[in-house]
Amino acid sequence: MAAVYPRLWRYAVALTGRRDWADDLVQTTCVRALDKADQFQAGTHLDRWLFRMTQRIWLNELRSRKVRTGGGLVPVEDIDLPDTSPDVEVNIFARDVLNKVNALPEAQRQSVLLVYVEGFSYKEAAEIMDIPVGTVMSRLAGARKRLNTQMAEPEDLKR
Repeated sequence: MAAVYPRLWRYAVALTGRRDWADDLVQTTCVRALDKADQFQAGTHLDRWLFRMTQRIWLNELRSRKVRTGGGLVPVEDIDLPDTSPDVEVNIFARDVLNKVNALPEAQRQSVLLVYVEGFSYKEAAEIMDIPVGTVMSRLAGARKRLNTQMAEPEDLKR
């Protein structure tokens, strides 16, 4: 589990938008994985099993938060991530892209994170999200189209 932990934490930060929530989510995932270790099938991919578990725990958390508070997603401006890049233009562009990715519908956002950020194949992402491969492909196509349209809009039209 230690080898997968950094990737799992990065995925949790992307899902939750906050470091403290990501810490809690990964901790909950690890505890649940240890509790359900007998259900893990040897010879399968531990990372896929843990990512799927993380996604399900987060979805359950979002559902319960909606009941309690009516929300669950955090604006990208509230994400506490360190700025390690000295190039201001790159940071502005990266923040713009991250804002647009975070503004995608939940299903598209998860697909983008799993395939483009974490490097899972379409099939692996489909297994993690428990959906058909074609659905992953469709979500990614929709996300690409939406992001391309948004990135191509002139600044005057955005205001």
